[in-house]
Amino acid sequence: MNTIKVLIVEDDEIVANLIQEYLQICHFNVMSVHTITDALSHIKHHDYQLLLLDLTLSDFSGFDLLQNIKNSVALPVIVISAHSDTQSKVKAFKYGASDYMVKPIELEELEARMWALLGRHSDIRTAEEKNIFEIKNNFIFFKQELLELTSLEFELLSLLIKNRHQTMTRETLAKSLSSISSHRSLDHHIKNIRKKIGNDGSNASYLKTEYGVGYRLSF
Repeated sequence: MNTIKVLIVEDDEIVANLIQEYLQICHFNVMSVHTITDALSHIKHHDYQLLLLDLTLSDFSGFDLLQNIKNSVALPVIVISAHSDTQSKVKAFKYGASDYMVKPIELEELEARMWALLGRHSDIRTAEEKNIFEIKNNFIFFKQELLELTSLEFELLSLLIKNRHQTMTRETLAKSLSSISSHRSLDHHIKNIRKKIGNDGSNASYLKTEYGVGYRLSF
C-alpha cells in the first residue's frame, strides 16, 4: 500500500474533500487543512512528500506559505488555484511552486502530475542526501567524510537520520537508546554530535532543536 503523505491546503471544504477522497482511493495518505497557520504546523511536525496548495486562504496568501518553506523544507508543491492569469503563475513559480493547475481541475490529471513530480523530486532528493548523511557498514559519513562517533552517538544519529524531517521527542529517543539515562545526558550527546558535524551556520542547521519537545534532523 502506498504510504506517500500529501497535505492539502484548501479553504473550500467541498473541493478539499473531493481531492482527499479521490487520492485516498489511489492509496495516498492525505491530510487537509484550511489555513496557512495550520499548514505550517503540520509541515513542522510531519514528513509530507507533496503539498497541494490553494492561493486564496482565510488567514494568509498561499504565496506566503511558498516563501516560508522555500528555503527550509524540501517539499514539492502543486498550486491549485482559480487564478488563471500569467502573473499569478509566474509569481508562484518564482516563490518555489513545482507545478500549477487552474480550477476546475481533472482529478486524474492531478494524480498524473503528482506521480511525475514525485518521481523527479525523488531522484533529486536521493542524490542530494547521499552527499550529506550516509550510513554504511556501521559508519556514518557526513558530506562524504567519516564521522568519528562513539557507539552511542552512532545509534543516536542513525535514529535521527532514519526519521529525518520528523521531530523526535526526548522521551522517544531516551526509550530507544537504553544507554541514555536522562534528558540532560541526551542533550550532552546531541551537543557532541553537533561539534563533530561542524559549528558553521550551514552545518549546524541540519540538527535542529524543537524547544521543549526534542530534536529534528533536516537535510
